[in-house]
Amino acid sequence: MTIQTTYTQARANFAELLDSVTDDREIIIIQRRGAADVALIAADELQSLLETAHLLRSPANAERLLTALARVQQRSGVAQTIDELRVEVGLGQIEKE
Repeated sequence: MTIQTTYTQARANFAELLDSVTDDREIIIIQRRGAADVALIAADELQSLLETAHLLRSPANAERLLTALARVQQRSGVAQTIDELRVEVGLGQIEKE
């Protein structure tokens, strides 16, 4: 859900708005008179969105990711351990102490 507020209201309730953003994962749209609106979003949410956009920028990578997602949703993939996956992609196993 997105919360919309004015600049004046945002200033008066800034701490509460920041808590809503971080605790409740809300996106706050601050409307400004005579200027573009601004959004408040949790920093980790923004980072996640930027990473997703980066991964989907390449059509080939986007297709691989969407295919993998479809396999997971259909439960048609084969489960692997982390060690098996590391070997498959050429990283080798982690030596255990």
